[in-house]
Amino acid sequence: MGRVIVVGAGVVGLTCAVRLLEAGHRVDVVARDLPLETTSVVAAALWYPYRALPQDRVTAWAATSYAVLADLARDERTGVRMLTGIEVLRTPQPDPWWRAAVPSLDRETALPPGYADGWTFVSPVVDMPVHLRWLTARIEELGGTLTRMNLSALPTGGALVIHATGLGARHFSADPGVTPVRGQVVVLEQVGLERWTLDADGPTYVVPRAREIVVGGTAEEGEWSRTPDPTTAEAVLHRATALVPELEGARVLRHKVGLRPARPTVRLERVGDVVHVYGHGGAGVTLSWGCAAEVVGLAGG
Repeated sequence: MGRVIVVGAGVVGLTCAVRLLEAGHRVDVVARDLPLETTSVVAAALWYPYRALPQDRVTAWAATSYAVLADLARDERTGVRMLTGIEVLRTPQPDPWWRAAVPSLDRETALPPGYADGWTFVSPVVDMPVHLRWLTARIEELGGTLTRMNLSALPTGGALVIHATGLGARHFSADPGVTPVRGQVVVLEQVGLERWTLDADGPTYVVPRAREIVVGGTAEEGEWSRTPDPTTAEAVLHRATALVPELEGARVLRHKVGLRPARPTVRLERVGDVVHVYGHGGAGVTLSWGCAAEVVGLAGG
């Protein structure tokens, strides 16, 4: 197996690195931002195919990721838990287009006021700081490296390059189709909540972790600011508490902003010595293991 350079240390880049190492490649990850500095660390990380297309490929990648994450949930060190939750809908809807990616999905009848439909299913929920540390440790355990490096262009020189820079693809691939979708979240103290709740139209979501609860959010197209806005935070908390009244009075731990790398479709293809894997929108975690499996196939022997 030859040398592989993974450019990008978010969840997609790290997951690709793990799978490539497991397949026998020699892998070095290089990135301007280390894992706990990336957009990935901000994610509420509820498995859910949000703002990612095309539907057929996304469903397949999401199904693979679901199975892997369900398996990882057996080890608490991975930061993955399987939790039941509900997506609520203002009007009656058919089953979601990604229905085939989850083992079971049932209609929900106990709906909050103002909602006409909804479904419930068990979903992986990932504590991203924990998961990113676990992925980094797994890379090191398998003999890979992770180095901070501010590149001006993708590496050349014979090594296979896995290009997983997210929004950085605007520069590295001269791809203006990659645009930021700003997401602001508020992290609350854990108040005994063990079910997630989602209204994708907001989006409004309440995602419990073991020791805290992530509530959001926003989907601001083309907005680059990573500075939390107090007015936005107040609106997020108001919507989340209306959806899940148990949050009333919960202590705020911190505010975070992430920039989702949106694109009309996820780009996953090999061009010469570069495998491009970016444009995951709000579904980086949801698609990570499925995309990594395809990247390994494109890397070949």
